[in-house]
Amino acid sequence: MPRVFALLLSLLVLVSCSAPASKHPDAAVGPNPFEKPVVQRPITTDTPEAPKRSCKTDADCVVKDVGNCCGHYPACVAKDARVDPAAVQAKCSKEGRMAVCGFPVISACSCVQGMCQAASGATS
Repeated sequence: MPRVFALLLSLLVLVSCSAPASKHPDAAVGPNPFEKPVVQRPITTDTPEAPKRSCKTDADCVVKDVGNCCGHYPACVAKDARVDPAAVQAKCSKEGRMAVCGFPVISACSCVQGMCQAASGATS
């Protein structure tokens, strides 16, 4: 009986001394095969409230009036994006929403990481 007790105690000591698996992203552990990889995709909706902004090159992006609850609102969107400033304003009115009036002046757009945005230095 003392041998069994000594053996169990030895196993317990060995198990308690082993390091737990690290969950730190820098740990030298392979990817979890059961976890879906996070894939960031450009937003590709295309409604007046959320016009398409995905792009591959700067030429895919243009400045269009997308509208807001206050009226005119220019933004960089995909050249084939569907915009309807009047529909956006009507929806705001129907829902009783308001917006801060004013808007950026955008002179050029760029495709940055798959999304149209104002080119640096192109707003005022």
